[in-house]
Amino acid sequence: MDSRLRSLLTITIILLFFALYPTVFPRHLNLGISIVLFGALALAWDVVGGWAGQLSLGHAAFIGTGAYVMTLLLLNFGLAPWWGLLVAVAVAVVMALIWGWITFRLRGPYFTLSTIAVAEILRLVAVNWRQVTGGAQGLFIYDMPPFLGLDLFDRRVEFYLALGLLAVALLVTWWLSWSRFGYALRAIREDEDAAMAMGINPTRNKLAAFAISGAITAAGGVLYAIFLSFFEPYGVLEIELSVELALMSIIGGTGTLYGPLLGAILLEGAGDWLRITLGEANLLVYGLLMILIVRFAPTGIMGAAGSLLRQHRRQRRWSSLGAPASQ
Repeated sequence: MDSRLRSLLTITIILLFFALYPTVFPRHLNLGISIVLFGALALAWDVVGGWAGQLSLGHAAFIGTGAYVMTLLLLNFGLAPWWGLLVAVAVAVVMALIWGWITFRLRGPYFTLSTIAVAEILRLVAVNWRQVTGGAQGLFIYDMPPFLGLDLFDRRVEFYLALGLLAVALLVTWWLSWSRFGYALRAIREDEDAAMAMGINPTRNKLAAFAISGAITAAGGVLYAIFLSFFEPYGVLEIELSVELALMSIIGGTGTLYGPLLGAILLEGAGDWLRITLGEANLLVYGLLMILIVRFAPTGIMGAAGSLLRQHRRQRRWSSLGAPASQ
């Protein structure tokens, strides 16, 4: 079977597995929504952070943009959330293009610092522009029209909407794994100057990746706002949210098809338990986990697993070649 079809079949199996979650674990829907939604957000972050190699710690800006645009349109103009989602995605794409055009002139840690600065500026605007954003008191979604006859406050509905976003994120990543655009991003990640010498336009490709990443992340911000029903700037625009997305991708394996989703499953699955048992000390566990991954598995869990599998296949091949000589 062709590797593309095999990967597509694996994605289908993953989505079908998650589709059974509400039936198998009906009492843990909140956890399920968090895993699926943050899996999609981590995959979206990885488009620019893993495939293009641009470490962004400001992706909370896109989450906050999606949440605020949809909610403000709903509360002030009565615009249905699905139309608000389209507007939020459009705003995020424009913001990504302008943001990227300015900051992609920078490289390495300078780019990373610039992304933190942009997200912090948006957070300060949201905190101080009280007449529009509600300031630190936040916004409360108290009513929403039904979507195709479905109640958007129903946790099952929210779960399957998040699962739909996860499907989109997985398909985008699958496309990157074999498309010319994906190969261009990997070339930029490995050596931007060499990629430019080969005729690849780094700025244009990075802008496209940033726009795709921002669009999916803003859509996730809309679903996150619906899931929370109440949010404020420190919840959807905080740097910790951006760091969490980066950690999921790095731990699972950046630039891989399933790594960010695996990282989301691990961090979100263990996150609630760690927060309950350790309180603020759970951040120490995250830090220790990050150090261990960087030290012993710098390519993440998926990268380490792939290396072990290739090593095992190599050993089997050599042993099979050496078998006749020993007889």
